[in-house]
Amino acid sequence: MNNPYIEKDVDGEKSSDVVWHQASVSHQDHCQLNGHKAAVLWFTGLSGSGKSTVANAVDLMLFQHQAKTYVLDGDNVRHGLNGDLGFSDTDRIENIRRVGEVSKLFADAGLLVSTAFISPFVADREMVRSQLPEGQFIEVFIDTPLAVCESRDPKGLYKKARAGEIKNFTGIDSAYEKPVNPEIHVQTDQKSIQACAQQVIDYLKENNYL
Repeated sequence: MNNPYIEKDVDGEKSSDVVWHQASVSHQDHCQLNGHKAAVLWFTGLSGSGKSTVANAVDLMLFQHQAKTYVLDGDNVRHGLNGDLGFSDTDRIENIRRVGEVSKLFADAGLLVSTAFISPFVADREMVRSQLPEGQFIEVFIDTPLAVCESRDPKGLYKKARAGEIKNFTGIDSAYEKPVNPEIHVQTDQKSIQACAQQVIDYLKENNYL
């Protein structure tokens, strides 16, 4: 099997004229103005697990706390920024790489940004973590059994995957690698959406993000 992780000579592809421009307003300035710490809440789980639903419930609660936030949703991003990508392993990796870079920019602006992506590979999630300062990457594992996700099937994707109409579908014919040690472990088949969202808010409060 071909390795989807392609080594690129990044330095060779960059122009020598590209220089990092230091912003006049620092990350600390943004956080101070916003009144809270910045972080990337990385919601990961199977299709139908409740990632987007919980992420948006969390975002509403944060809004009610007057926090500065944004939600990057997997489907929404594929309408624009990642509209050129498919669902091969290579394209999935590039999808997460781009989202990681955008998330880093939001966090640098002092926001609490939530990302709702299947992001099936441990290596990709850890790559995003490594790009952020210590404590800014919060992995939120939406741990919902495959059978439950398939019974929900909100977009009818599992039915199509079982019928062979969709290839490389996570959980059916493409692997999902569960988080090893997530900061937050959410089980949507055992709690209400409100309770799941509150679990995330509680973590943020207990760890002084809010």
